[in-house]
Amino acid sequence: MKRPAITSAIAFITLALIPAGCGDGAREQADLIISGGTVVTVNAEMQVIEDGGIVVSGGEIVFVGSRQEAEKRYKAGDKIEASGKIVMPGLVNAHTHIPMVALRGYADDLPLEQWLKDDIWPAEAKEVTAEHVYKSSRLAIAEMISSGTTTFNDMYFYEEEVARAAKEAGMRAVVGEALVTPKSPDSQDAAEELERARDLILKYKDDPLIIPAVTPHSTYALSTDLLKEGISLSNEYGTPLHIHLSESAGEVATIEGKYGMRPVEHLDSVGGLGERTVCAHCVQVDGKEIALIKSRGAGVAFTIQSEMKLADGVPPVPAMLAAGLKVGMGTDGAASNNDLNMFEEMNSAALVLKAVSGDPTVADARSVVRMATMGGAEVLGLEDRIGSLETGKRADIIIIDLDRPKHVPMYEPHSHLVYVVDGCDVSTVVIDGRVVMRDGELLTVDEKKAMEEVRQIAEDLKKTRPDN
Repeated sequence: MKRPAITSAIAFITLALIPAGCGDGAREQADLIISGGTVVTVNAEMQVIEDGGIVVSGGEIVFVGSRQEAEKRYKAGDKIEASGKIVMPGLVNAHTHIPMVALRGYADDLPLEQWLKDDIWPAEAKEVTAEHVYKSSRLAIAEMISSGTTTFNDMYFYEEEVARAAKEAGMRAVVGEALVTPKSPDSQDAAEELERARDLILKYKDDPLIIPAVTPHSTYALSTDLLKEGISLSNEYGTPLHIHLSESAGEVATIEGKYGMRPVEHLDSVGGLGERTVCAHCVQVDGKEIALIKSRGAGVAFTIQSEMKLADGVPPVPAMLAAGLKVGMGTDGAASNNDLNMFEEMNSAALVLKAVSGDPTVADARSVVRMATMGGAEVLGLEDRIGSLETGKRADIIIIDLDRPKHVPMYEPHSHLVYVVDGCDVSTVVIDGRVVMRDGELLTVDEKKAMEEVRQIAEDLKKTRPDN
C-alpha cells in the first residue's frame, strides 16, 4: 500500500535533479529569434558577431550575442534563419521628401534654383493633392523598405497623408508639414500652415512609430516672421526642427544680400539652431559655421547624390566628423536623386568624399555605415531607440542576402556593405519587431497597386507640363 508514495517520491527527486535550462519550459518566451549570420551591431565598439543571434520581444531587442546562447535561453513563435547573411540595423534616411517619387525624372540636369522655380514648384502647385501625396508615399515606402530603410525624415505638404501611409505600412517616420511663404499647395496662408503643423503634432505626439516635426523649408523660402513662428511651435512641443540649410552658393548669396549674414548665422540669430535642429545639406558651410552648429548641438543630414546631380557641391563631411558633429545621411526626394536607395548613398559618399579630398582614408567604411544608421538616429534625436543592434532598443533590423557571385568573398563586413551591397540585396526587414518584408516579399504594402497608382499620377502630370 505504500508503493505509490515511494514512487511519487522517486519521481520528485528525479525531476529535482534535471539540470536547469533543459526543455522548452526553462527557456524564456520571445516573439522572434534571428539565428546565424554576421551581425553588424553598430554599437559603440562597432562590434561584429559571427554566427550571431538576436532575440526580439514586444518590439524590443532583448538579446544580442551568439546563436548558441540565443537558442539556449529563448524560444519564439517566429524564427528567421540568417546563416550566410548580414544582419544589421535598419538604415535611417535622415532627409527626404517621399511624395516626390511622382516627380522622379520630371525635370533633370538643371541648377537648383531653376529646377525648383521653373519646374518643381509649378508642378506641385497644380497637382499636389492629399490623394496624390498618400499614393506616392505608399510607393516610396515600398521602395525604401525593399532597400533596407526602416526610418525616414520627411518634409512635404499634406504630411498627414505621409504619416498615414507610414503608419499603415508599419514604418518609422519623422514627419513635418512644410512651411513656405506666401502659401503652400495645401494652405492658403501662413496661419493655415502653422495650424496644419500643430494638428499633425497633436495627432502623433505620443505615437510609437510616427514622430511629428516642424519643418520650415529654408531661410530663403519663407519670411523671417514665419520662420520664427515655426521655431516657437517646435519649442512649444519639443519636436525636431527640420530645415534646408546652405544647400547652394546661390542660397548663401541670397541670404547674405538680404540679412548681411550667411544662412547658418541667420538661422542661429532667430533662435533656430539647437539640439533638435536637423540641418539638411550644409554643402556651403565653412569652419566657423561648422563650429557654430557643433556648439548649438544641431545635426547635419547630407544627401550626396542629390548634391552631385544639382551641382551644389560636396559637403565638408570629414571636417564635420572631425569637429564631432552629429552627421547622418539621406537621399533627398526622388525628383533630385532619382531614387530612395540608401546603400547607393553610402557608396557615393565613401567614393566622392575620397575623390574631392585626395585622401583614401576619408569616409572609411565603418564611418559611412555608422552615418547611415546610428548617425542618422542621433541627428533625429532617436539614438536611444534605433540605429544599432543593442538590448533595450527597438527592433529595426535588416537582413542582407549574400548568395550571389558579387558577394564572394567577404573579408570585412563594413567594407562589404559600403562597396558591394546594394538595396536589391536586402531580403528581410523588421521594424519595431514586426516583419514587414520576408524573403523579398513586402507584407504591408501592395507594391503593384502602388506602382499603378503613381503611373496614373505621372500621366496626369504630363498633361500639365508647360512643354506639353
